[in-house]
Amino acid sequence: MNPNKALWEKGDFTEIAAFMRDSGEALVASLGVRPPARVLDLGCGDGTTAIPLARLGADVVGIDIAANLVEAGNERAAQLGLDNLTFEEGDACDLDGVEDDAFDLTLTCFGAMFAPKPFDVAREMVRVTKPGGRIVMGNWIPNDPTSFVSQLLKISASFQPPPPEGFVSPVTWGVEEHVVERFGEAGVAADRISMVKDTFEFVSPHTSPAELIEAFRQFYGPTMNAFEAAEQSGREDELREQLVRLAEEDNTSANGGTAIPATFLRVTVLV
Repeated sequence: MNPNKALWEKGDFTEIAAFMRDSGEALVASLGVRPPARVLDLGCGDGTTAIPLARLGADVVGIDIAANLVEAGNERAAQLGLDNLTFEEGDACDLDGVEDDAFDLTLTCFGAMFAPKPFDVAREMVRVTKPGGRIVMGNWIPNDPTSFVSQLLKISASFQPPPPEGFVSPVTWGVEEHVVERFGEAGVAADRISMVKDTFEFVSPHTSPAELIEAFRQFYGPTMNAFEAAEQSGREDELREQLVRLAEEDNTSANGGTAIPATFLRVTVLV
């Protein structure tokens, strides 16, 4: 099996996405999408941004590599009566079957950044976006202490064996120079690319930071792998302690719940 597919089908990202719904809606609202726009949500999960896009009246296709998330997304769309939204299985490195110049907007929010071939991802996103359209990416930023997920991934990686030769860290999509280089290879001039820091928030009034980390341990593929490796080396408690400390230090909720702001790089590409 494709290792990236196996990673994201290993857990159940719907359980993590539940903490991200409000921020997904806020991000979509900021995009100014109006019908009859046709939108691709790449690495869509179960619809954290695809569903708000469809509610605005856009014609939305969500593509994700994980079959379980595609199934969950289609179930959510059906329950909400959104016949302008479909979820399909696909690989951001090779959008086989997706026509050139098909979408007014290609959006990927912490999705396509995890695909293993970033230059192919950039090329595919440019290919399927109409001339005059936009690509918008949300990417976690490496070595930024306010980027909660990148810090979680960094801690998790420190408990695992070194990655295989040729591995490209997903958080390199959070480095401006890499973004410009990758889209440049896809034919986009640097002056057509803009980047700003933005914030996503993990929110639950009824979930403590420790319980949030437990959700990551049970349902988030990269963290699941880290705990499996830590268990084998007898360091499971150490990993949990570090991750809970991270979540508690980043938590801004004063009522016993969780509200963790996470900085990300928001990339806008004019095609």
